[in-house]
Amino acid sequence: MFPRLKLLFCAAVLTLSVTAPAFAADAPSYGPQLQGFDYPYPVKQYSFTSQGAPLQMGYLDVAPTGHKNGQTVVLMHGKNFCAATWGDTIRALALKGYRVIAPDQIGFCSSTKPGHYQYSFQQLANNTHDLLKSLNIKKAVIVGHSTGGMLATRYSLMFAPEVSKLVLVNPIGLEDWKAKGVPYRTVDQWYDRELKTSADSIKQYELKTYYVNKWKPEYDRWVDMLAGLNNGPGHKLVAWNSALIYDMIFTQPVFYEFKNIRVPTTLMIGTSDTTAIGSDIAPPAVKAKIGNYKVLGKQAAKLIPHAKLIEFTGLGHAPQMEEPEKFNAALLKTLAR
Repeated sequence: MFPRLKLLFCAAVLTLSVTAPAFAADAPSYGPQLQGFDYPYPVKQYSFTSQGAPLQMGYLDVAPTGHKNGQTVVLMHGKNFCAATWGDTIRALALKGYRVIAPDQIGFCSSTKPGHYQYSFQQLANNTHDLLKSLNIKKAVIVGHSTGGMLATRYSLMFAPEVSKLVLVNPIGLEDWKAKGVPYRTVDQWYDRELKTSADSIKQYELKTYYVNKWKPEYDRWVDMLAGLNNGPGHKLVAWNSALIYDMIFTQPVFYEFKNIRVPTTLMIGTSDTTAIGSDIAPPAVKAKIGNYKVLGKQAAKLIPHAKLIEFTGLGHAPQMEEPEKFNAALLKTLAR
């Protein structure tokens, strides 16, 4: 090797050896149940057995800080969210006298990531119902965001007498992507995709799909939350459960049962949301006609008997995080009706 090239080569190797550990140290890394991540309230654990496996379901149980009104609100998170992402809404509800329960579903966040689990919205609804029974909660307001909206719909169909109100916040599943032409991914294909998840890919996806290309510094915490979970010692188990959950979402639509909902329902929709499962591999003609929440919200409000629609013009997939004051005021007004 020529002396100059050899010098440059050695310098490059030295640079990489010095800087690579620094990058690794800067990247968040959390345990398989999100150990190390700071929740806004103490995380409790509900231990139970399901499908032959001992499981732990993390949840927040926040008592009213204002005058108690005797009501409980259950907050169901989305696919790329956790109980922690409800922090602003939990504070607003507790201040108005509500008891708030915010679970992390099995396979997510502070809960167990099973090696084998047959995911269904019915199973997750049963898990949540058992949690509420263990807390002696006989009736509650159910609020579901994103994938949590699909779960909240299923829960309300299964346990209608125990649901006082249903609120769906930019729920996915307002359409059947498969029926509209989105190609099927196998669980193995989802798994390969999830193994490649990084902080940058999370941020780019959320920027474009969730936040209408407007990023706020406070969103970085939620990128770190997901990236740290994926980057931690449970990397493969987290990716595997994520793949199973995506398969559940894609193959188990609730869209066709909206007409059967029998509890008072409010849809809260950020109109600029473009979330659609599988849109990244959908043909252009299919991609162009899915994920249009400005239209989907209105359509769903007509399908669900006597549903009310609240639109947040120009907001994206997570209005409770984009404009928490506006969202919380609308939610509290809805619950007070």
